[in-house]
Amino acid sequence: MRVRTGENPSQITFDHPDGARPTPRADSSEPLGRTSRPSPPDLAAPEAPGAPAAPAGVPGLTALPDDHSDELEPSPREECGVFGVWAPGEEVSRLTYFGLYALQHRGQEAAGIASTEGSHILVYKDLGLVSQVFDDRTLSSLTGHLAVGHVRYATTGATTWENAQPMLGPVAGSTLALTHNGNLTNTRELIAAVRATSGEDLTGELGRGSSTDTAVIAALMNLVCERGRISGWGGSHDVDSDLYLDVPAAEALRPAPLTVSQAARRVLPMLRGAFSLVFMDERTLYAARDPHGVRPLVLGRLEHGWVIASETAALDIVGATVVREVEPAEMLEIDADGVRSTRFARQRRSGCVFEYVYLARPDTKIAGRSVIASRNAMGAALAREHPVEADLVIATPESGTPAAIGYAQASGIPYGQGLVKNAYVGRTFIQPTQTLRQLGIRLKLNPVREVIEGRRLVVVDDSIVRGNTQRALVRMLREAGAAEVHIRISSPPVLWPCFYGIDFATRAELIATGMSVEEIRRSIGADSLGYLSVDGMVEACGQPRGELCTACFTGDYPMAPPVEDAAPETLPVSRAPGVRRRRADARALAPGAAEAITRPDLAAGSPRSVARTASAGVAPAATDSSEGNNR
Repeated sequence: MRVRTGENPSQITFDHPDGARPTPRADSSEPLGRTSRPSPPDLAAPEAPGAPAAPAGVPGLTALPDDHSDELEPSPREECGVFGVWAPGEEVSRLTYFGLYALQHRGQEAAGIASTEGSHILVYKDLGLVSQVFDDRTLSSLTGHLAVGHVRYATTGATTWENAQPMLGPVAGSTLALTHNGNLTNTRELIAAVRATSGEDLTGELGRGSSTDTAVIAALMNLVCERGRISGWGGSHDVDSDLYLDVPAAEALRPAPLTVSQAARRVLPMLRGAFSLVFMDERTLYAARDPHGVRPLVLGRLEHGWVIASETAALDIVGATVVREVEPAEMLEIDADGVRSTRFARQRRSGCVFEYVYLARPDTKIAGRSVIASRNAMGAALAREHPVEADLVIATPESGTPAAIGYAQASGIPYGQGLVKNAYVGRTFIQPTQTLRQLGIRLKLNPVREVIEGRRLVVVDDSIVRGNTQRALVRMLREAGAAEVHIRISSPPVLWPCFYGIDFATRAELIATGMSVEEIRRSIGADSLGYLSVDGMVEACGQPRGELCTACFTGDYPMAPPVEDAAPETLPVSRAPGVRRRRADARALAPGAAEAITRPDLAAGSPRSVARTASAGVAPAATDSSEGNNR
């Protein structure tokens, strides 16, 4: 570990140059004694022709081609988890550590914490899990009354130390520490604007080699603080031209340099896509959520402070009381004067429905709705839509457990534990050996023969992607003596990419894009196969349909996807094709009714935006048993 000073005198960071950086810093001091871990390979690097992609979340482990049914298939992953705390007199770095621990499921590639006592910012980040990155000595060095933290799962930018968060940058004579959950859709436009304003002399994390949209936001904050505006940026960059509020006249005329708060109110309306931001300078904790509220973000109260987190479960673990969600298009500022709220845009609620299906912890609440209650309801709806005569309901643990319980309760079929999930082993210890590849699904799950032998089973899971895991699972259950295996999926078929921060597989990789449910059933070897309808899923979430983003199921995007002919100055995408996407339902159009929606043309894999008409407020047709899901 080395200590180095950044561009701003008040900025101090701790890094691991041996494994994370190709060259050491010229201004680095002597090592302080902690050994560094090697960096995983850059997944953005070109692979040999025909080489299979590395599975998401397992660096160095080469994925098997689809004809290898024993492949250990990763689950869908959400991009990141964010946490922030303002609490004078508390050990904020340890509170942040525990908060990130509760959010570990949202990102397993890197973790980082920044803290400040009011005069300078300390940052420690590295590749790996929270428990691998931090120890007591490290946490003891991160002193102060204010901290932000981040766990990362990358959908943009390579898996390198430079792309770990928090991101640092000079702003308004101080330092910005920024964390981000989500994915911007206009990153190419933004990086082009940054280069037009600053030339090739990039500052902050962009200048130090970062390749993420988070680093672009930090660069924008720096430039707007210094200059008040971005060169060449105008209304033509806004696809949703009526989305953003005009900057008040007094604010628009305010000369540079600007404060962090003033700059944020100009930068945030420039961002399109999904973002839940938690950031700070030496005095103030900030939080902001995109106008659609795609990713969750909540405010909590400590006895002597405030907490911001991606999920309510992170508030629970640090003993904070949930106050409310951060509203879409809202920015919060927290300091010694209290909590201040600012609206920077008009709200267009489109919360991610997949948070309810899989991504969020079951003990979390989103928009006032318990996630576990939603999953129980999805299972009950699945039982009504796809009943079957069976002896036992089991879950694919842990993701399918709440829905399986709901299915059992609604169907009257007993619930049992037929599969045991092996304890999670850190990615560092999973070696790319042929033995592990051959074991595949058995590395993850183990059948309980005494429970399943001779039984007709209903196996409930949240989704199917390529079908490899389910294929191996069905075979394993039959080998353990199951008389019948009926697969039930607690979400509709997903056939469209997510551009807002979920790492799904490409459309071409999905089993359901080219196969009917009956064909998928035969492919995985199940006795029957059924999926929850879109209507059943939405009803289980307990939210108005118009306030949910269902793009991965229907192809109807609340925000325009990135366009094919965007500026060439694009940030590299790190991840090998990951985990999920699905086919859109056919839509019933009401005569004479039309609404402009956005649906990408993904032929040949290009996310080119095309216009389409559909009825306003008309729900897609219910998913029937001929459509398949994909994991």
